[in-house]
Amino acid sequence: MKFLGNPSSGSYRECTYGHNRFGQYVRNRSTPVNPNTTQQGVVRARMSSNAAGWRSLTDAQRAGWETLGAQIQRTDSLGQVYTLNGFMAYCSVNNNKLAAGDAIISDAPLLATPADLLTVTVTLTAAAFSIAYTATPLAAGVRLFSFTSPQQSAGRMFCGDYRLLAVSAAAAASPANVYAAYVARFGLPVVGSRIFLSLQTYLAGFLSGPFVTSQVVA
Repeated sequence: MKFLGNPSSGSYRECTYGHNRFGQYVRNRSTPVNPNTTQQGVVRARMSSNAAGWRSLTDAQRAGWETLGAQIQRTDSLGQVYTLNGFMAYCSVNNNKLAAGDAIISDAPLLATPADLLTVTVTLTAAAFSIAYTATPLAAGVRLFSFTSPQQSAGRMFCGDYRLLAVSAAAAASPANVYAAYVARFGLPVVGSRIFLSLQTYLAGFLSGPFVTSQVVA
């Protein structure tokens, strides 16, 4: 149910508050699903490792991450801009590094801004799933992070469920073939279903802005 009032987000008693493109809403609170998937276990293990790593840093190192976090801006679900604290910056950079296959770091790096993708063309059928992009090849040290959704109804035009599917090699040339990875994760693409993609470039622990698109399986 939509409502007018002060911006609200989160749950209180039996109600959960939020907003979307149509305005603020309130719904009955529900218990989150906890499927205990393999990927969920990987993410939880990383966060546990990050917490232990953060505790082992020196005060000077933590201060460096605080400085870095103050330079990283994000936008929340209400459209409000905020910056990260030191622990959030440490987790963000090192989670990205682990996903890319890079070693984690203890000292805060300089803020890097990977170049956004210029164009994306998706080829998606029941037997093929590839992503052509420019600029190509990617710059030295840059990787492509491909986030995709489970299969959705073709009539759906919005998705908030993106999951990291594949990470390219550094300086990889277009296209990225993600068919095998998608089938292993979500099953064979079904003709007529829609798959959403959010594509970001990676460099030294940082991600570019997302290139968001979707394609109906042909």
